[in-house]
Amino acid sequence: MTENIYPVFDRIYDRKVKEEILRQSAKVIWFTGLSGSGKTTLASNLEKDLFFHRFFCQVLDGDNIRTGINNNLGFSEEDRLENIRRISEVSKLLINTGMITICSFISPTNEIRNLARNIIGEEDFIEIFLNTPLAVCEDRDVKGLYKRARAGEIKDFTGISSPFEAPKNPDVEIDTSVTGIKESVDIIFNAIIDRITL
Repeated sequence: MTENIYPVFDRIYDRKVKEEILRQSAKVIWFTGLSGSGKTTLASNLEKDLFFHRFFCQVLDGDNIRTGINNNLGFSEEDRLENIRRISEVSKLLINTGMITICSFISPTNEIRNLARNIIGEEDFIEIFLNTPLAVCEDRDVKGLYKRARAGEIKDFTGISSPFEAPKNPDVEIDTSVTGIKESVDIIFNAIIDRITL
């Protein structure tokens, strides 16, 4: 019942104060792409690079989130939306702490990504599209998910039985089949550095 909820945001230190202490501008760096496109790999390497340059950040990854806060959700369209809604609300809370949040989620449709963008805020949302071909992602298949999806063991699997809609205007677009890890991280770092520097 919302009539019994009394937010206390007006009584706690605001984001600006925390950003000044951390000497950074809080943003959400949102990785999207097929399973196997390199989201987790690049997100974790970007975190290391940002820490090396004295930026304070946190990675939120699909598998980790689904074993914790979202462990009651499946992969129906409704559950996918709820999954991203919760992640986006958590990301927004982290932004208010002054933290840079690195999100690594397939987030396969424009509707889902727009939901995240609207919750987080356009000015704080940096979209990284890993446009790696399906054949490459499937060939990697580090978790064996594509093989199981092809065998009909996994329903609503993005790229096989469920569509992936490419972002229309991502901030950064990389094909990890032709761009290596270090070069990809360098491209992303250079694209975001001005936006995360206070």
